[in-house]
Amino acid sequence: MTACRLCPRGCGTDRETGGGFCRVGKAPTVARAALHMWEEPCLSGGNGSGTVFFSGCNLARVYCQNYPISRGQAGKEITKARLSEIFRELVGLGADNINLVTPTHFSDVIAETLRKEKPPVPVVWNCGGYESVETLRTLEGLIDVYMPDMKYSFSAPAARYSNAPDYPERAKAAILEMFRQRGGYVLDDRGLIKSGVIIRHLILPGNLENTFGVIDWAAETFRPGQVLFSLMSQFTPTENCAACPEINRPLTREEHERAIEYLENSGIEDGFYQDLGSVGESFIPPFDLTGV
Repeated sequence: MTACRLCPRGCGTDRETGGGFCRVGKAPTVARAALHMWEEPCLSGGNGSGTVFFSGCNLARVYCQNYPISRGQAGKEITKARLSEIFRELVGLGADNINLVTPTHFSDVIAETLRKEKPPVPVVWNCGGYESVETLRTLEGLIDVYMPDMKYSFSAPAARYSNAPDYPERAKAAILEMFRQRGGYVLDDRGLIKSGVIIRHLILPGNLENTFGVIDWAAETFRPGQVLFSLMSQFTPTENCAACPEINRPLTREEHERAIEYLENSGIEDGFYQDLGSVGESFIPPFDLTGV
């Protein structure tokens, strides 16, 4: 790949050098592969979600809890053959799905791997929402469950916290493409998702209007039974938040309650919301090359 255009950054970097916005090379770089019990109930189930945490990211959020891997500072380069082995190993451990976390910048390699050998459990695309529709179309038929974030409804916070002022329009277009591919969500008799779209949103301190805007868009765009919506309150300030003092604090109980109330009055019937206690570093797994 001499000019990478996989994500909306379109930075055109030669990924063989690893010098693009995502700061990683062409070969998949993985920091952890293990069963994970802290996803939504329809993903974690009783056995856990088979999560594969990829290093690098196309957003560089100032509040990212996974900063050591999102900026490419941790992880190990692996081959496509090893990636397939990891999928098989996670299935052997009882994973109810294969959960690809922050996979966007390795879309081409992942697609090639899945075309050669697709796991016998649902494959989940767990991404930040800043996706290229053209890239998503190359994944059609390979991804069973799309789980994008919808981080921002306005350009201002998207620019301030992720250096991506075009995020709202890009994420909306991406989510519509994901829904076009998978249609309404499908659960099995255990309540585990087999196919569909889960839209995630993390409430940011001091940014309730941003949250209300995301909820409004989801409620206006999708009917009951079409997508699942997950409202998250696990915001944990990191050292990088010092540059943005308005979010350099935990979410307040009032903010949490107002967001939940807004969601409940929105008409959205399908999904989840987190308790306010779902915060802290204990929810961040160690990126110690487990399973890699």
